[in-house]
Amino acid sequence: MSNVAETEISAKSVELLHRSYERLQEQIRKVIVGQDEVIEQLLIALFSQGHCLLEGVPGLAKTLMISTLARSLSMTFSRIQFTPDLMPADITGTDILQENRSTGLREFRFIQGPLFHNVVLADEINRTPPKTQAALLEAMQERQVTVGQVIHKLSTPFFVLATQNPIEQEGTYSLPEAQQDRFMFKVFVRYPSFEEERQIARMTTSNQKADVQAVLTAEQVTEIQTTVRQVPVSDHVINYTLALVRQTRVGEPGTPAWVNESLGWGAGPRAVQNLLLGAKARALLSGRTTVSTDDIQSLAAPVLRHRIVPNFTAESQGITSDKVVERLIKETPARESELASDPRFGKIFAA
Repeated sequence: MSNVAETEISAKSVELLHRSYERLQEQIRKVIVGQDEVIEQLLIALFSQGHCLLEGVPGLAKTLMISTLARSLSMTFSRIQFTPDLMPADITGTDILQENRSTGLREFRFIQGPLFHNVVLADEINRTPPKTQAALLEAMQERQVTVGQVIHKLSTPFFVLATQNPIEQEGTYSLPEAQQDRFMFKVFVRYPSFEEERQIARMTTSNQKADVQAVLTAEQVTEIQTTVRQVPVSDHVINYTLALVRQTRVGEPGTPAWVNESLGWGAGPRAVQNLLLGAKARALLSGRTTVSTDDIQSLAAPVLRHRIVPNFTAESQGITSDKVVERLIKETPARESELASDPRFGKIFAA
């Protein structure tokens, strides 16, 4: 178990997060119908200091959902439309040569790009070349931008939400694995149900306008993010998370034979970190101060689906990354005694 200092979470902090979560949902639902699971995962990523990649066909309100979330937060927001001609300096900013009127000397001055906001929407991120996509790597991981020899710190908190269309592939550039690994979650936005779509049709074809109010400031979001990291995690939950992730690594001790046959690449350490952080946030959203294996299982798909790569044979048989994750959850014992006594997982823990 974690040390005592780490487990001391005030009831006030837990109440702030739980109440804020409900208020944010209330504001977002003024505009967005359904998509409860997507909204939950977006907020978990926000409170865990993670980034989200949303994938879905056109017309499912991905961009509207993100802009509505930004409106419900009292933080700065920018939207970047990624296009084939977008350059790295267009999003990070650039140095310009400017004359100082008082001295008459010319000097460089840095002009900030749209990344210098709290919430950044990278719309259709797969429509821009890898050179520009890579400009996000340092910003997402280090929360800074290097231009020339000068490091510029980004705003705090900093949250990147990217969208991509899985259907249209002409004129697009698939995100490389290293870039995808920077996203905490890859969230699938699916079609609404019949009743939800009927409500959408009624709302969007009338003069009805939703009044979305900001419910959290940047300081409050930062406080919640600090609280999330204070949630204790038992050794068993950590071992369970490690067992789940390490089984995806091809050729490693304890990896199932069917995984070796189905995957070309497995998940790295960031998957473990993001699973635990997301599970901590999910526990607090549920009013709990301890993490369970159920929290890990519920977030396994959005955390792992973009970090494991099915090979050609698996894809030809219709085996997706989500199906791999689903099977791993079924075959990994959630009880501590069963996990500890299974010889296959003994190999994983000893590796």
